Amino acid sequence: MSYQPHLFPVSVKGVVVRDGRVLLLRNERDEWELPGGKLELGEEPAECVVREIAEEVGWQVTCGPLLDAWQYHIRDGLDVLIIAYGCHVGTAAEPVVSHEHKEVGLFTQAEVAALRIPEGYQKSIATWYTKLSTRVI
Repeated sequence: MSYQPHLFPVSVKGVVVRDGRVLLLRNERDEWELPGGKLELGEEPAECVVREIAEEVGWQVTCGPLLDAWQYHIRDGLDVLIIAYGCHVGTAAEPVVSHEHKEVGLFTQAEVAALRIPEGYQKSIATWYTKLSTRVI
């Protein structure tokens, strides 16, 4: 029997904080998640997150530091490698939800704790808030 490596889709996510509130999207599973999406073949992760955020909410962002990477077990037979970056936004425009999600929102760090959101996203968000507050960006 030959070796069969585990294959995981890669999703690159961005933690975008504007005026102390983090940008989140509600998906088809009624979970809140970070904006972002699938890494395309030959695409750099930082380019992916910038492209995906523009597609999903209409915001132009610049990609900051890598925050973390973790494996998200969605359900049996479906795991995704999540790569999260801190991102900077330079627009005052309201985010506009695309057809990919049910809802868009901006939440304080305290509000995030009460949402239905995977723990890994909560950790990524906390890491970015810490980096922003200590200016290690």
